[in-house]
Amino acid sequence: MLIPTTPNPELEELERLGDEIALLSAHIEAATARLLDLIRDFDARGGWGNGFKSCAEWLAWRVGMDLGAARERVRVARALPNLPRLAAALAHSELSYAKVRALTRVATPETEERLLAFAKAGTAAHVERLVRGWRRVDRNAEHQETALRHRSRALHVYRDEDGMMVVRGRLTPEVGAVLRQALAAACDRIYAKARVNDPEGDPPSLGQQQADALGMIAEAALHHDLDPGAPGERYQVVVHVDAPALADPAQPGQSVLEDGDHVSAETSRRLACDARRVLMRHDPDGRVAEVGARTRTIPPALRRALEHRDHGCRFPGCGSRFTQGHHIQHWAQGGPTTLSNVALLCRRHHRSVHEEGFQVERLADGELQFRRPNGWLIPAAPALPDAPAGAAVMVLNNADTLRSSWSGERFDVGYAIAVMHPRAIVPSKPATDSVG
Repeated sequence: MLIPTTPNPELEELERLGDEIALLSAHIEAATARLLDLIRDFDARGGWGNGFKSCAEWLAWRVGMDLGAARERVRVARALPNLPRLAAALAHSELSYAKVRALTRVATPETEERLLAFAKAGTAAHVERLVRGWRRVDRNAEHQETALRHRSRALHVYRDEDGMMVVRGRLTPEVGAVLRQALAAACDRIYAKARVNDPEGDPPSLGQQQADALGMIAEAALHHDLDPGAPGERYQVVVHVDAPALADPAQPGQSVLEDGDHVSAETSRRLACDARRVLMRHDPDGRVAEVGARTRTIPPALRRALEHRDHGCRFPGCGSRFTQGHHIQHWAQGGPTTLSNVALLCRRHHRSVHEEGFQVERLADGELQFRRPNGWLIPAAPALPDAPAGAAVMVLNNADTLRSSWSGERFDVGYAIAVMHPRAIVPSKPATDSVG
């Protein structure tokens, strides 16, 4: 028996609107799959290495993406080649990017198929709950496999043949955790707090980042808790550089650390930008004839004014708060130590300007302009390309492409992990204390 229904134009219009939203969402997921393919290719070929630390930093700078979201895009893009079923499901809009992003945190080629089947049946919230439980199982297994190695702890620091310092060691887990946290915090200060252009020709590896971070940790320790004050002068790093070499690195003259190790004249210029300075005069035989008073290159009052004006590193896309003062025209060449001739740069970008050929100048309107070694201007934030109105990626999707098959039954995450996770024990039946 057919029951007559009364047409409702408003409900029918809302249903069509909902279908249009679902269809457009399916197109967006397909476009996201293509975007991840492009990101993966761009990342693998190092297209971001001409002034940026990582592909994520480039994405944040180039397309205005949040840095955390950019890192996730790069992570997922790198993971998908090993998970072809998930990649195909995203490309065909069978899974949303939210589901794929979550699954790539735990999926392996061995578990991909069963996780894909689950994701198609469940909602994004179900997938997130499953992944959280899955990772807990993984962590418990790792804890069981971990053993304490207290007696093997050691740390050795020695000089290599080329003058580099080599650090080797084995730390107990708790000390190692403290060190890793300190390195992570220092790396965050140097690299991750803002969209940082990497000035090096080759982007720094994780090892290089941690080497820079270790230097920052050492400096911070000596500057604060480990430096007791006046007797702490023995902890300072002293550089001896001849005045002609400081004014012009092309001129002959010594540029050495106090223990005799050579550093480039340009490195000495960078260190002298923001340091304590002592002038010494020598007689014709090289003996010290006169020692001047020690002064700060940048006085405290000027530093406070710099910090108030610049609010961190001025290199485009950086903004790090851990900074050094840079003389745009070096004081050794007659440049004044004034607010207009000094700008704040973080350690890595200060090095870029001095040792790596990057250029900075102050324009007539007071703004700073940075250029790469090849002379290319580095904009503060590039403009997004123009996209034609209504442009969309056309694939064979419909309003039901992204719809899950979940019909509202309770989801028991514990049972789901037990029957899917390789390290779990399969129960005989689902748990009875399920939570919807």
